[in-house]
Amino acid sequence: MTTQLEQAWELAKQRFAAVGIDVEEALRQLDRLPVSMHCWQGDDVSGFENPEGLLTGGIQATGNYPGKARNASELRADLEQAMRLIPGPKRLNLHAIYLESDTPVSRDQIKPEHFKNWVEWAKANQLGLDFNPSCFSHPLSADGFTLSHADDRIRQFWIDHCKASRRVSAYFGEQLGTPSVMNIWIPDGMKDITVDRLAPRQRLLAALDEVISEKLNPAHHIDAVESKLFGIGAENYTVGSNEFYLGYATSRQTALCLDAGHFHPTEVISDKISAAMLYVPQLLLHVSRPVRWDSDHVVLLDDETQAIASEIVRHDLFDRVHIGLDFFDASINRIAAWVIGTRNMKKALLRALLEPTAELRKLESAGDYTARLALLEEQKSLPWQAVWEMYCQRHDTPAGSEWLENVRTYEKEILSRRG
Repeated sequence: MTTQLEQAWELAKQRFAAVGIDVEEALRQLDRLPVSMHCWQGDDVSGFENPEGLLTGGIQATGNYPGKARNASELRADLEQAMRLIPGPKRLNLHAIYLESDTPVSRDQIKPEHFKNWVEWAKANQLGLDFNPSCFSHPLSADGFTLSHADDRIRQFWIDHCKASRRVSAYFGEQLGTPSVMNIWIPDGMKDITVDRLAPRQRLLAALDEVISEKLNPAHHIDAVESKLFGIGAENYTVGSNEFYLGYATSRQTALCLDAGHFHPTEVISDKISAAMLYVPQLLLHVSRPVRWDSDHVVLLDDETQAIASEIVRHDLFDRVHIGLDFFDASINRIAAWVIGTRNMKKALLRALLEPTAELRKLESAGDYTARLALLEEQKSLPWQAVWEMYCQRHDTPAGSEWLENVRTYEKEILSRRG
């Protein structure tokens, strides 16, 4: 440890102690908050089922930065490189299209064995795994409908895919000793004016009930459902709207997924957390950065990311909120994208843990909104960066932008050879 870091750390401890914050306790609490990194940033949501196929479902990865992962070995190597540069506990979030098999596997036939390499890798790297059925980029989703499809045969295919995915998720949890959160998102919707908005939602309701009908051990598997405002090609009507899934999660007591990019541009999910927690047992967060639409830009340390982290910490939701990331930028180095976004999420959590929340609550209860605003703003100037640097030091990761040199070296030695 350098003298400069030691001095900054000691000063930071004193400054935060003056406002009633124990920085050592803050770091202990930060180690209770894993962030689930999404595998699909590494290959632009291509997967291994049909990596040359088109990405569909109203989502889009833009850019053509060289060096994307082409197979599971490359993706795992890239993830390891990124994770070495991110301090603290992490998980990995997988989609069903990232299965490994020597022969083609229909999505309604996926099994735990197709993900055994991921489980062994997770064990070796002390990671939990999360999961998602992949209801997009498939011939049977080409017309824009999956679980709400009017064709019984097609709808049953997607029901069976989701049921098979739940068994994979439970396998993850059983093998790794930490529950896998399996999130169901579907692209179902219509481009233009929709006359019958009810029937697809009735079909989706029944389909979801069939999907979750098999009882699984909650210590191994957690069901989550995710809404969306619109997607490309589904601008007019989305079957799985916010109201639909909030009602579903409340009535079925599943987890509810809130994606930062899945609402109107003037809405923020930070304001929805405390409301939803009154009705659902758990929340899954997909922290992202929408730029004018659900563009899935890399997460910044901005006001909304900070507000999300603050809601988790202020209301002690550590055991009820699962933090995941969801962005995919193909215009920059993909490993750097992971590192930037995940470190920013962790920085936001640390800053939230360094807030004198009890004092701020007293001021708010007393109606002293002047002091509340003043302290919130002064808090931003306290030396949280020194605490972050110590956290990085203790986890043997670079504290500042020097991590970028590691990424550049990896790009030169590994990524540049992929063509």
